[in-house]
Amino acid sequence: MITIDKLTKYYGSNRAVNNISFTINDNEILGFLGPNGAGKSTTMNMIAGYLPMTAGTVTIFGSDISKDPVAAKKNIGYLPEIPPVYPEMRVKEYLSFCAGLKRIRSSERKSEIIRVMKLLKIEDVQDKLIKNLSKGYKQRVGFAQALLGNPKFLILDEPTVGLDPNQVIEVRNIIKDLKKEHSVIFSSHILSEVSAVCDRVVIINKGDIKAVDTIENLEKKLGGSLTLHVKIKGDRIKASNVIEFIDGVDEIVSIDAEGNDFFSFAVKLKEDAGDDTKNAIMSELIGHGIQISEIYTEKPDLEAVFVDMINRSSDKHGLLELLEETPPEAEDGADSESDESEEKEGEE
Repeated sequence: MITIDKLTKYYGSNRAVNNISFTINDNEILGFLGPNGAGKSTTMNMIAGYLPMTAGTVTIFGSDISKDPVAAKKNIGYLPEIPPVYPEMRVKEYLSFCAGLKRIRSSERKSEIIRVMKLLKIEDVQDKLIKNLSKGYKQRVGFAQALLGNPKFLILDEPTVGLDPNQVIEVRNIIKDLKKEHSVIFSSHILSEVSAVCDRVVIINKGDIKAVDTIENLEKKLGGSLTLHVKIKGDRIKASNVIEFIDGVDEIVSIDAEGNDFFSFAVKLKEDAGDDTKNAIMSELIGHGIQISEIYTEKPDLEAVFVDMINRSSDKHGLLELLEETPPEAEDGADSESDESEEKEGEE
């Protein structure tokens, strides 16, 4: 198990990550979501041991990343948002270099490089200079280096950036397969991708954790009432009167004209309403001679959950923020006087 406990990061007086805690279980894929500037990349850099933390701990299968970084990093495969590739190297040469850095035995190095190239489907470019590759291929080369040595824990920051739709599907399937032997945390702005592969998600905004749960549970919590969309042809007023007096209907939210006597109704249902209400609406409309051309129920999805969590107000961003403690002293001056690259990363 990977444990993140009270993790905090300051860049000078700017708090990028605020006392966050969560776990990543064995053989689990955890999605890490948040808008730009939420603290995702900073958090993932700290988990990987690339960026020093101001406070808190990260434990990788029993090893503290700060106290015993060598032991912890042996279990980590890391793909940052910008792949750490060397443009002047050839693909195979670069992977051999990375395998050496990871201390993979010389006798195993060749077979391991072949394995990851085959997995990411980059055998056909193994002799090409990385600088001559497309963005998608560079991304896959970066992913390949993360998999070298078969680490138990993978940190993937936007792993499908720059890939075409077919490549996205391939990488998505690779991530799902990795779950059999690995724990994975990955960030993505493509919410459908997260829904397709993740067991749980963490939603972060302005350095604060907003939610940690399964997608199904988050959708249920947001759920409450459902919205039924009905498209009819006929008398708008008559249809409206029929719909609003059916048991289970809370209110008609909107009615939109679509030309040629077609109208669309958005109907908010009561929390306990279900298929019986939908069937009753269909039956009553047909019984009153109103033609139904379309009817479907809109359920909350991950996108709705994400928007709700990000926009939800929090005391931590109000008056209480003024009462919080001043940032802790930076260790060895690393955090109080961040260099330009760290400042830039914090802003991102």
